[in-house]
Amino acid sequence: MKYVLETCVDSVQSAIEAQKGGATRLELCSNLVIGGTSPSQALYEQVKEHTNLEVRALLRPRFGDFCYDNYEFQVLRSEVKMFQKLGADGIVIGILNPDGTLNMEQMKYLKEDAKDMKVTLHRAFDVCKDPYETMEKAIELGIDTILTSGQKSSAWDGRELIADLIEKSKGRIEILSGAGINPEVIKKLIPYTKGTSYHMSGKIVVDSKMQFRREGVPMGIPGFSEFEIWQTSSENIKLAAQVLEELV
Repeated sequence: MKYVLETCVDSVQSAIEAQKGGATRLELCSNLVIGGTSPSQALYEQVKEHTNLEVRALLRPRFGDFCYDNYEFQVLRSEVKMFQKLGADGIVIGILNPDGTLNMEQMKYLKEDAKDMKVTLHRAFDVCKDPYETMEKAIELGIDTILTSGQKSSAWDGRELIADLIEKSKGRIEILSGAGINPEVIKKLIPYTKGTSYHMSGKIVVDSKMQFRREGVPMGIPGFSEFEIWQTSSENIKLAAQVLEELV
């Protein structure tokens, strides 16, 4: 494959739209609005029933940092084993020590539990202390992919580090650029970083089907409307795929 266009999705409809648009791989999660948490078995099974793309499951027990207590770690181990039994193509994980280094002890357990599944180190990488040391540790663990924005709020802002990681990795690990990715950004990043792997949601905001609307009763994070649905747009994915077809 010349390029990777991974789409992060948290619903069956988004997964269908991603495939329709030309995505090559899915990162499946729940709750994208808070950066993603682990998806359910039921969601995974429905996505596999309605698409035929490679699926990597994001495993994250909660919103917030990537330093987990033993209860959270045991949840992660159970989820890795569950998705391995379900036949998932891969998992997306990341655990840090309090000092910002990669938690090699816990990551080794998860990698062993994953068996033959592909493993992506998620954006815990973007808040680690030393990205170069962490990349080498990830390679040492046998991790396949690092998802990164170059330790900035967007991949474009982090383009210098992304380019350096791609050069220094020398093909030993996939560097997957993510955060703020759209067709125009891909068009600029390809010549700058020489990267061929991109991660995006391609989302649009879809209006709720609810006609009766009880206002002023928030169910979650204040400031987020209960009547807006984030959903992947096949057109956004298609435009990104066209850029990659032209430039890679």
